[in-house]
Amino acid sequence: MQTKNTLIEALGIEITLLEKGRVEATMPVDERTRQPFGLLHGGASVALAETVASVGAYELVDPETESVAGLEINANHVRGIREGKVKAVATVLHQGKTTQVWDIRITDEQGKPVCISRCTMAVLKLKK
Repeated sequence: MQTKNTLIEALGIEITLLEKGRVEATMPVDERTRQPFGLLHGGASVALAETVASVGAYELVDPETESVAGLEINANHVRGIREGKVKAVATVLHQGKTTQVWDIRITDEQGKPVCISRCTMAVLKLKK
């Protein structure tokens, strides 16, 4: 996967586990991902959540005939964090012909919840 010169690279997101139906990644909480009050920016958490869902969804389609795109995402920011790293774990809840639904849990380094997200991915047929 190409991550050079993307939001993934800009935010320091690293995929640490990739298997069918499950993706894990980390992201630093630093000057790239904090909001002006010093906390992890909710938008950075959402970007991390959609990244792991997108990577996971792409692993479940035939890249010769299909692609994926984010259709909807929601996020509940349940704990603020100022430093360290967060970890996202995405698991597929639904794998259909035209959509996939992913559950994403973002935690701090102590395993405490930071953000809980659900992302719906569209499965797109590639034009020949």
